[in-house]
Amino acid sequence: MTTAVLSRYEIDIEDVEYIRHGAKPLLARVYKPRGTGPFPLIVDLHGGAWCNKDRMSDAGMDEPLAKSGVVVVALDFRMPPDAGYPASLADVNYAIRWCKARAAELGSRPDMVGILGVSSGGHQAMLAAMRPRDSRYAALPLPASAAVDATLRCVVLCWPVIDPLGRYQYAKKQKEGGDPKMVKKADQWLSCHDRYWPGEAAMAEGNPTLALERGEPVQMPPVLYLQGNADVAHPKPNRDQFIASYRKAGGRVDLHLFEGVGEGFITDDPGSPASLEAVEKIIEFVHREIRC
Repeated sequence: MTTAVLSRYEIDIEDVEYIRHGAKPLLARVYKPRGTGPFPLIVDLHGGAWCNKDRMSDAGMDEPLAKSGVVVVALDFRMPPDAGYPASLADVNYAIRWCKARAAELGSRPDMVGILGVSSGGHQAMLAAMRPRDSRYAALPLPASAAVDATLRCVVLCWPVIDPLGRYQYAKKQKEGGDPKMVKKADQWLSCHDRYWPGEAAMAEGNPTLALERGEPVQMPPVLYLQGNADVAHPKPNRDQFIASYRKAGGRVDLHLFEGVGEGFITDDPGSPASLEAVEKIIEFVHREIRC
């Protein structure tokens, strides 16, 4: 795609309350192209090891994606200390159905919805896509009855924590390794794991890779998987295991690796050559998979 094609729409940006838990509203930042549509719609889940960041964290991806002609709905969702797993998955599942129920006013259609997730958001995006009808995830009813579910057309994964238990075990090994920089990172990862997950059994249960290896009946929309080859936060063996298992089960994964960049390369430096290339891959994938 040319730069002109990638940025052919002006956009409007608005924060909208999509659900409320008690007195606390959860907001979605909606990036909406100006035009008649219908446009593909992508629900965006930020990273932050399940415990940090917010709906504004992925603006470097969300804005260019919207300017290409995609409605982007970037979510806040429950995090510790408010709630751990699986509360965030319930918020995500609800938000997908909320978007479908309001697709016309958002400029999209209910059958044109996909999802994007970054790091821990990538984990949640993949799990939400694989288990759209899980009773725990689908536990929050829409205010008005609507004949929509939480199935998705495609998934974009940006350096996901695709195997939470594997990353937890990896972090423990890094902490024992003695490298001060890696020990500090590992402490942060372990702290967030322990705050979000009830324990290692939950990390194994809420695990896209192990769900495939257990033979669970899951949905398998096409996946775009992006990662820097200098990423030390998301172990390569975890990535390779998931991709092999997904393909073996009949799913499609398009993997793109980026030279010399680590975790968070798009969110940390959206103007870098690798980031611009990655965003272009996302735009091409979303338009191909949802418009076809």
